[in-house]
Amino acid sequence: MLRYLRRLADRDLALDRTMIPLGSCTMKLNSTAEMESISWPEFAGIHPYVPAEQSAGWRELIASLESWLVEITGYSAISLQPNAGSQGEYAGLLAIRRFHLANGDDARDLCLIPASAHGTNAASAVLAGMRVIVVANTESGHIDMDDLRAKIDANRDSLAAIMITYPSTYGVYDDDVREVCDLVHEAGGQVYIDGANMNALVGVAKPGQFGGDVSHLNLHKTFAIPHGGGGPGVGPVAVAEHLAPYLPGDPREEISVADGVPVVATLFGSAGVLPISYAYVAMMGGAGLTRATQTALLSANYIASRLREHFPVLFTGNEGLVAHECILDLRELTAASGVTAEDVAKRLIDFGFHAPTLAFPVAGTLMVEPTESEDLGEIERFIEAMITIRGEIDAVIAGEFSIEGSPLRNAPHPASVLVSDTWDRAYPRERGAFPVARLRVDKYFPPVSRINGAFGDRNLVCSCPPPKAFAE
Repeated sequence: MLRYLRRLADRDLALDRTMIPLGSCTMKLNSTAEMESISWPEFAGIHPYVPAEQSAGWRELIASLESWLVEITGYSAISLQPNAGSQGEYAGLLAIRRFHLANGDDARDLCLIPASAHGTNAASAVLAGMRVIVVANTESGHIDMDDLRAKIDANRDSLAAIMITYPSTYGVYDDDVREVCDLVHEAGGQVYIDGANMNALVGVAKPGQFGGDVSHLNLHKTFAIPHGGGGPGVGPVAVAEHLAPYLPGDPREEISVADGVPVVATLFGSAGVLPISYAYVAMMGGAGLTRATQTALLSANYIASRLREHFPVLFTGNEGLVAHECILDLRELTAASGVTAEDVAKRLIDFGFHAPTLAFPVAGTLMVEPTESEDLGEIERFIEAMITIRGEIDAVIAGEFSIEGSPLRNAPHPASVLVSDTWDRAYPRERGAFPVARLRVDKYFPPVSRINGAFGDRNLVCSCPPPKAFAE
C-alpha cells in the first residue's frame, strides 16, 4: 500500500513538490503539525450528534476557533455549519433575505454583483431567491461607481444586497470600498463581502469594520485545510449583530420555515477537519497571521514587478500594485505568435510547476497567486521558468520554429517521449526536457503528454466493457 501511494504521489504535481500558483484559490501548504491531529481517534471517531457531555474538548476547540475567526473578521457572530464556500455564500444570502422579510421588506430581492466578483456569487444569489444585476467595472478593474449609483437609484426599493469580493477577483483592492458599502446601506441594502480572498486581509483589515454585514470564509483556503480533491471544505459564515438571529439553525431542533433559520448541514459542518485550522491559528498567533498576509502581498507584487516587462500585468491598484495575486496578460503575445495561455500552462509542467489559473477571470490570461507558503527560492524558480517561456514565445515570433513544432505546443514532455528511438521535432530533446539548467538536478517527468481535455469533457465515452461482455 505504501509503495502504491508513493507511486501515485510521484506522478502528481502537488504542494509537497512545487508551488501551485492558482489565483483566487490560495493553495496553501498544509504542515504535518496541523494535519496530524485529525487522525487521532478522539477527533476522528466521534459522531456529530454525540451528547454534549461526551464532546467537551471538541466544543472547547470549536468555541476557541469561532472566537478567533470573529476577531479576525470584525463581525459579531459566526456559524461553522456550511460545508464549503458555496454553502457559506448561500447561508449568508439567506440571512440577508430573511432579515428583509422579517422587517416587512418583501420587495427587497435584488442583488447587485460587480463583474469583478467571485464566480459563484450570482449562482448563490439566485439559489437564495434573489434576482441579479451586474455592476460594470472600469478598465482598471475597479467597480464603476457611476454605474453602481445608477443601478442603486434605479432599484432603490428592491435592493437587497451587493456582493463584492475584496480584494476583487481581478487581484486589486477597490480603494473606494467604504463608499460602495455606504451607498448600499443608505439605500437600505446589505453588504456581502466574499471571503475567497481573505488571504489578503487577515491581520490587515476586517470586513466587518469597513462596511460588511456578512462574509463567508474558506477554511480550506485561507486557514490551511487542504483544498481540492472533492473536500471536505469548511465555509463559515460570519455576520454583524443584526444578522446573528438568521445564522443557520441547529439541525437537532425542530425549526419551522416561518422561523426563517435555515439548516445547511450538521451543527458544526465538517468538524473533523477543524483541528487543522485551530492548530494553524494557534501556532501562528496574531502577529504570525499578519506576517503571512504581508508576505503573500509582497510575493505577489514581487512576481508582478519581475515579470511585467515580459508579460503585461492586466490590473493594478491606484499605486500600481496588486493585492495577493496578479493577472498576466498573454493576449497580445497570442495574437503575434499563436502561443496560447494554455500552451504556457502546459509548458510550465516541464519546469515542474502546476499551472496558474487559466482564462479566469479574463480569457487569454494566467492568474498567479504565490501565497505566503513559498520562499524566495521557489518564487525565483517560477520567475525563471516564465522568463524562459517568454524566450520560447519570442523564438516562435522570430520564425525559429512554427507554433505547431514548438516546445510550447508539444508540452509537456514525458520520459517516454524524450527517450523514444525516434525524435522528429524541430528542437533538440534537451530543450524539451531541460529548458533550464537546474532541472538536471531535480526534474519532474509528467506521466502523460497533452490531451484534448475540453474534447474529453464534452464527449464522454465509457471505456468499460459493454453489457454483453457480462452475459456469461
